[in-house]
Amino acid sequence: MKSAVENLNPTRVRLTVEVPFEELKASLDAAYKKINQQVTVKGFRKGKIPARVIDQRFGRGAVLEEAVNDALPKLYTEAVNEAELNPLGQPEVDITELKDGETLAFTAEVDVRPEIEIPDYSGIEVTVDAVEVTDEDVEKSVEQLRERFASTNPVERAAAEGDVVTLDLEAKVDGEVLPDGVAEGVSYTIGSGELLEGIDEAVTGLEAGGEATFTSQLKGGSAEGKDAEVSVKVTAVTAKELPELDDDFAQMASEFDTLEELKADSRKRLANMKQYDQATQAQERVLEKLLELVEVPVPEKLLEDEINTRKHNLVNHQLGQMGLDLAKYLEIQGKTEEEFDAETKEQAVKGIKTQFVLDELVNKEKLNVNQEELTEHLMRRAQSSGMSPDQFAQAVVEGGQVPMLVGEVARGKALAVVVEAAKVLDTNGEVVDLEDEEEEPSDGAAAETAEAVVEGDGEEKAGA
Repeated sequence: MKSAVENLNPTRVRLTVEVPFEELKASLDAAYKKINQQVTVKGFRKGKIPARVIDQRFGRGAVLEEAVNDALPKLYTEAVNEAELNPLGQPEVDITELKDGETLAFTAEVDVRPEIEIPDYSGIEVTVDAVEVTDEDVEKSVEQLRERFASTNPVERAAAEGDVVTLDLEAKVDGEVLPDGVAEGVSYTIGSGELLEGIDEAVTGLEAGGEATFTSQLKGGSAEGKDAEVSVKVTAVTAKELPELDDDFAQMASEFDTLEELKADSRKRLANMKQYDQATQAQERVLEKLLELVEVPVPEKLLEDEINTRKHNLVNHQLGQMGLDLAKYLEIQGKTEEEFDAETKEQAVKGIKTQFVLDELVNKEKLNVNQEELTEHLMRRAQSSGMSPDQFAQAVVEGGQVPMLVGEVARGKALAVVVEAAKVLDTNGEVVDLEDEEEEPSDGAAAETAEAVVEGDGEEKAGA
């Protein structure tokens, strides 16, 4: 077999392959065997029909077509390996010559991973938010804990903001009660914004037994998006009672004996969370700076596929779970379809560049992934997917996705190497030493940061 490579552009090549006919013998034998099992010829047992009879009855062309279809994938792979190419996606194959008994020639055009030169990245400098925990932050955290231990008691007065009311609801569209438009005994906290628009105004000021009617656009159900006339009846009004902020509360709500100890622990936890957020922010901003330093051509077909994948995931998964379509989502976001398409393309380009650059860094820095790192990443992915580690691991193995997970961890390690070499300052001008931070993200967390860009998670979240 002879093969040659022509570079069509930095991300696409054309392979020209010539194969002597004798190299097709195994595929020809396999073709005759396959046809033998599929056809019946009077006077011959099934599977024992001579090749000359098959040629006479069904045509040599049918045999050659079967043989070529069998041989092409192996011949293409040989040519790719010989040329040391890194193909992306499926090739476009064109048979240019097929002379029975002489030669098979074909061309294969395919996108390839571009050659990338990683520059010196040690001079990267980024600024991140300073870690500052205010007294207001601590008070808010303690107040949230206090809310969790609140009790409710019936009151004989008009409902007000913050009260928990029990409601019966009935929704009509065009004067007809919707089949799914009746609900009884619905518990609702006034001011939470968790039900229909306009309900807070309707029930505020009503006592138990009071009724009101208002118009609201339905967020889901059989008449989603339509304006409905909603009748609401308040059947009960209860007021929240918060526990006193004292040492008794601290003992009830935590393992601490005093309120001051509880507040000190809240301050420490908030600081740890902000340090973690700060480190994640450093990873994201270092990655952005790194991408600015590297020239990365993006294959057109790969970009097209990535854009389509991102749209599909948004529309069929994220929006589908929320009961929204793309038109409604764009309305909520205040975007035109053109703006959405432009943003999706920009994010897809960034994702592809990120994967190319970090993969090249993995090779350059000779980074490997051990079992412990892979297991840690698997646990993280299982948690985010809502599956148990065993279920997730089984799905990964059965889906042949172990190499994909290994790649994610390796890219995370590559990003961690660049972050370690970068200079990170906070908004106060202080140098941030990420290695000293108690809640420093691991390489596994860096993998999540990188994959969020590669896969688009977090960049085009519904309602974000």
